[in-house]
Amino acid sequence: MHLQIITPEFVVFDAEVDAVTLPGKDGEFQLLNNHAPIVATLGEGTIKIKVHTKTFEDFDNQSGKVYSSPSNESTLLLDIKGGTIEMSNNKVIVLAN
Repeated sequence: MHLQIITPEFVVFDAEVDAVTLPGKDGEFQLLNNHAPIVATLGEGTIKIKVHTKTFEDFDNQSGKVYSSPSNESTLLLDIKGGTIEMSNNKVIVLAN
């Protein structure tokens, strides 16, 4: 699935991902490939993005943290203060602040 994370200043992330875990207003939730369409509000917390290592090597963001795993996947962590998310047709758009 394709994930875009956008702030008022710039596009923070724009790539294919395996999964994304988001801090919802009522608790954390995860989106995977072929998830049903959804619109939700986000609270303060951490977005956890599961990507293939090759995808992450193309990504340049000094504020993210990466943890390697034995399965050749990495998890990128991005702290947000809140926002909204929309998923439709395997495309996730996060408007974060």
